[in-house]
Amino acid sequence: MPEIFREFGFVFFFYANEGQEPMHVHARKANGFAKFWVEPVELDYAQGMKIADLRLAEQLIVEHIELIKSKWHEVHGS
Repeated sequence: MPEIFREFGFVFFFYANEGQEPMHVHARKANGFAKFWVEPVELDYAQGMKIADLRLAEQLIVEHIELIKSKWHEVHGS
C-alpha cells in the first residue's frame, strides 16, 4: 500500500495491485475513506467521511496532482 502523502489528518495512498484500473487515489481520515479518480479528479465512492472532508480531500488531490501521478507511474508504470 504505497503512501503518497499525509496532510490535515488525511492519508493519501493507493494499492500496489490496482494498476489495471484507471489512475486513482484513496483518502483515509479517522474512520472514513474515499476513492477519487485522478484524470479528471472526481469522487468515485466514499464511506464515513463528512462532505467538508471530501471537499478538502479533493482540493488536496488537485494541489498534489503531480506527486500522485509520479508515484502512480513509479509503482504501476505508464
